[in-house]
Amino acid sequence: MGSQFLEDNFAPVSQEHTITELEVTGRIPEHLDGRYLRNGPNPLSEVDPATYHWFMGDGMVHGVRLRDGKAEWYRNRWVRNPFVAGLLGGGPSPRAERNEVSCGLDAIGANTNVISHAGKTLALIEAGVSAYELTDELDTVGQCDFDGTLPGGYTAHPKRDPATGELHAVSYFFGRGNRVQYSVIDVHGHARHTVDIEVTGSPMMHDFSLTEKYVVFYDLPVTFDAESAVNLTMPPVLRTPAKLVVSALLGRVRIPDPIAARAAGRIGSNGDLPYRWNPRYPARIGVMPREGGNADVRWFEVEPCYVFHPLNAYDDGDSVVLEVVRHPKMFDREVHGPGEGASTLDRWTVDLSAGKVLEERLDDRGQEFPRVDERLVGRRHRYGYSIAIADGATPGDSVYKHDFRTGSSVVRSFGRGRQPGEFVFVPASPGAAEDEGVLMGFVFDAATRRSDLTLLDAETLETVGAIHLPARVPHGFHGNWAPTE
Repeated sequence: MGSQFLEDNFAPVSQEHTITELEVTGRIPEHLDGRYLRNGPNPLSEVDPATYHWFMGDGMVHGVRLRDGKAEWYRNRWVRNPFVAGLLGGGPSPRAERNEVSCGLDAIGANTNVISHAGKTLALIEAGVSAYELTDELDTVGQCDFDGTLPGGYTAHPKRDPATGELHAVSYFFGRGNRVQYSVIDVHGHARHTVDIEVTGSPMMHDFSLTEKYVVFYDLPVTFDAESAVNLTMPPVLRTPAKLVVSALLGRVRIPDPIAARAAGRIGSNGDLPYRWNPRYPARIGVMPREGGNADVRWFEVEPCYVFHPLNAYDDGDSVVLEVVRHPKMFDREVHGPGEGASTLDRWTVDLSAGKVLEERLDDRGQEFPRVDERLVGRRHRYGYSIAIADGATPGDSVYKHDFRTGSSVVRSFGRGRQPGEFVFVPASPGAAEDEGVLMGFVFDAATRRSDLTLLDAETLETVGAIHLPARVPHGFHGNWAPTE
């Protein structure tokens, strides 16, 4: 049985490139001085199509260096955790020591996001797996625990406060039982604040929202599935008692780290994902003051659904406004990746005075990977961007620009057979208007089997320039612009 997540442009590439001669159509604006980086799953070893989950592939980071109106290089590199380093024959990666919580999870690659912070390039993943530090040229340095200030893994979706430059994040790990961790990393790359928050059970909390006043938690019904995990990690004779033990522990007490680590290590790289849709689990969001604690979280029920990615959030008087991409379900019938119905753009307004949530549909077209001007994270914004999604995971041919002031949107189609990934906004200058700058992202061309780093005018969505790669970038997850410091 085949898997759509191993076919067409989901299929992995088999080679690392360093290319310094890149063809460019149009122009590269002179103000762009930095690297566009994008992370995604790229299995190195042979995988079983019947069990492979898109989220579990070995991490590969792609990057294009722009400076002085030129494209200086394209590189792609596997993130060399010990598993990948062993397969490539290089031995364990530097600084590959195991930390106390994520021990055993290092077989799963940091494959979801890539950011720059405090002078470092960091490849990120969630669920208690370690972040990895990379060089500017994308070679692996080793695990990152923020100089020992945040052991136990991180998250794929930190948010940078534009006022302070600090990274805020919410991290989950099934070994923590019914707790997730809110953390703040300062501008020097050290954790200055951590808080444990009690949730209903053991949810997959992929992302969160941040406003000027609040942290927002998405406690939604995709949860750690003991049966799936045990089937993956135990011989048949031990599965029934193991399921009973794991089910009893989850959501009630913290699983001892050696037990969780042993199970996670056997799940290993490029396998199944032990999270499933759980119709018995309540769907709710939690709102906590930024400097608050577990007792300060207020919980609000919402209609059952799943959210991978909020677009943005902001305070509005006594309300908190959340704009999210809402999936009706996740990992119910389709357990190898997203594919449970149309993912729509919705607005949830949390009325803190009335104690209720107003849920509105803003756009019923299938879409994902929403982004906003990073200078407005946690602030009221006018514009947001997303890409068309055909069937829950496969990109369509379009980028959407949403105008939340007028309620209108602009569509940029790249044409038949051309599929964009996530696009990010880069302002023309620090004081530029909200859509004064470029959108950049990879676009795959099925006819040539190659990808371009495409630059769009953020105001009009017209092409400014395209850097043509002599290879393709598989459909992956998240990217960011890393400006030269």
